[in-house]
Amino acid sequence: MLSLISSAVGFLASGLPQILNFFQDKADKAQELKLAQMQTERELALAERGFLAQQKVEEIRTDQIALQTDADRQSAALDHDKAIMARASNWVVNLNGIVRPLVTFLFIVELIAINLALTYWFMASGSVNSVEDMIKASDIIFSEDEMALLSGICAFWFGSRQWGKK
Repeated sequence: MLSLISSAVGFLASGLPQILNFFQDKADKAQELKLAQMQTERELALAERGFLAQQKVEEIRTDQIALQTDADRQSAALDHDKAIMARASNWVVNLNGIVRPLVTFLFIVELIAINLALTYWFMASGSVNSVEDMIKASDIIFSEDEMALLSGICAFWFGSRQWGKK
């Protein structure tokens, strides 16, 4: 039961960024609608006074400054990363890209090694004399907590592929 819950939580956690983006997008659209209404009211007030052309020029200039600022910020961040990676050795660059998958692989290898060692220990100790004893031993070896961890990890990694599909 815990494995199923862990799988579901892992799958849902992998989609959490998309869910949060949906709510953020909804809030952004509501804010944009409110701003558009305020802008329309302002434009009507300016048009009555004859200031419409000047207001459009100011909007274009403000938009250009905002776009340039965003582009400069993004460029500076990328240049910073490039500078750091240019000075780093090749193995550091490669390690930077494999950290999270490596941790997952190490955890799974650890689980397999522990399970094989426990299986060998049960077999070598003479505790397992029948199929029923092996079933009892497998309940100890492959505990519900361990299966919950493993299913959560697998659901996160493979569930995120489903969330990313359009």
